[in-house]
Amino acid sequence: MEMDDKWIIDFLNKTKVGHISTQDNAQPFINPSSFFYDANRHEIYFHSNAYGRMRFNAEKNPKVCFEGFRSGHLLPSNLALEMSFQYKCVIVFGRIRVINPMTEKRKILNGLLDKYFIEMESGKDFRPITDEELKQTSVYGIEINSWSGKKNWEEKAEQAEEGEWPDLDLKWFEMY
Repeated sequence: MEMDDKWIIDFLNKTKVGHISTQDNAQPFINPSSFFYDANRHEIYFHSNAYGRMRFNAEKNPKVCFEGFRSGHLLPSNLALEMSFQYKCVIVFGRIRVINPMTEKRKILNGLLDKYFIEMESGKDFRPITDEELKQTSVYGIEINSWSGKKNWEEKAEQAEEGEWPDLDLKWFEMY
């Protein structure tokens, strides 16, 4: 089922891990990362090491794909083609850019901290980000060109009319 922009924004705000796909010539590269969505700029932000494949790819080819995903139970069926699993996902296509100004990097990294550690306060519960730490970190923005959200969160898969799947303890089918 296709989802609207409001659902996509809510999903991005709640999802903890995203996967960023970049490319170096013909070699694709995917990397899991923490991230946050900024509704004012319509961008997704994340960080990585100051040097490495992500940084190299971002500087050479700005085309990027981002995916956020959540899975639930496997959905057994008495029809092989109807077996499925519960999922919610968002796919984003856009352009990646390396963010260099120190003030912007600090603001974005603090935005990540605010998303994941909302109960903690910089300067009180942890030491604020230093300039030296900023120099050791690459910060990226994904300028969103398009996005889509999908979900399949049915409680049960389709079954053949001639028989229902027996009641099962679906905890056995949970994905880890």
